[in-house]
Amino acid sequence: MKNWLEVPGIRAALERKEVQGFAKGVLTNDDRLFIAQPIVRNGQLLGVLRMSITLQQFQRQFAIVIWTVLGTLVFILLLCTFISEWLARSLSRPIQTMKNFAIRLGSGHFGDKLQIRQSNELDQLALELNRMSERLASLDQERRAFLANVSHELRTPISNVLVTVEALRNGAASDPAVSDRFFQNVEDETKRLSRLIGDLLDLGRLEAGVTLLEKQHIQLVSLIKRAVRAVETRLQNSQISVQVNVADLQIQGDSERLLQALLNLLDNAIKHSPPNSQILITGSKEGKQAVVTIRDQGQGVKDSDLSRIFEQFYTGDHSRKGRGVGLGLAIAKRIIEAHGGSITVSSKVGEGATFTIYLPI
Repeated sequence: MKNWLEVPGIRAALERKEVQGFAKGVLTNDDRLFIAQPIVRNGQLLGVLRMSITLQQFQRQFAIVIWTVLGTLVFILLLCTFISEWLARSLSRPIQTMKNFAIRLGSGHFGDKLQIRQSNELDQLALELNRMSERLASLDQERRAFLANVSHELRTPISNVLVTVEALRNGAASDPAVSDRFFQNVEDETKRLSRLIGDLLDLGRLEAGVTLLEKQHIQLVSLIKRAVRAVETRLQNSQISVQVNVADLQIQGDSERLLQALLNLLDNAIKHSPPNSQILITGSKEGKQAVVTIRDQGQGVKDSDLSRIFEQFYTGDHSRKGRGVGLGLAIAKRIIEAHGGSITVSSKVGEGATFTIYLPI
């Protein structure tokens, strides 16, 4: 170059100014982008640095940057799609398993186990489904046992009545003594069948929650004395005494239903009390609850029977000895629970059993 001052940007750079812009090339006649920068050290101007690039080079570099960015975006998009697909499949797989499990439950396959090993809400949901499956299996087993017990209990009196009627038809009615005994048997079996049907209806209504309770204020001591008077004849015939020690408390509930529950508990105590024994009934206040205990001096209840004593048709060792069909305690429990209370039992073999009722005051 003969004269650098004619090169665009050099004159300004020599004046210690940074210049950039667009101009023709120094050695070529192509269009270029340039920048001129002064070089200063310790306050002294040492020279000027000028750099330039053609528009084609700039466009090429710019295109490389653009395609690099676009390629990176496409790669990230594909990676996100793959990750999303993987996550969706990992989430849908246990949900599909749960769906199939629910379909099996709906078709009656109770008691199956659902295995999902994920430490999140799906694992908790699987745990709850397993609990539901176990509960449904238990309910199904109870239903089958209930139907079997109902069939047995209904079949026995009906069979006795049919046999007696057939005997009367075949000539037993000609003998007054025999006919009277047979008619008495028919009457007893019919009453037994009527009581069983009534208990089943009561139990069904209580479990379905359709029994309407006529709640009113009740004196607890009056209710218990009324129950004792109702079984007084049985107590005398069985030579069993009753001691009542109940505080003057007022509760709210359906007096007839609560009386039915107390009578069922007293009936159970009388059945299992030996002659010349005593039934102790106490009632007191604990916090906001009235606590009533009925304690007998019978043989008690085995530990294996305590957890099932309130089940329908469960009568322990007396299940087929004509001492009841095992509905009284189940009905009593549901009546008390319908009043917002609870009932428990404790016992030791040879020392009798104690039933404890908790009712809100």
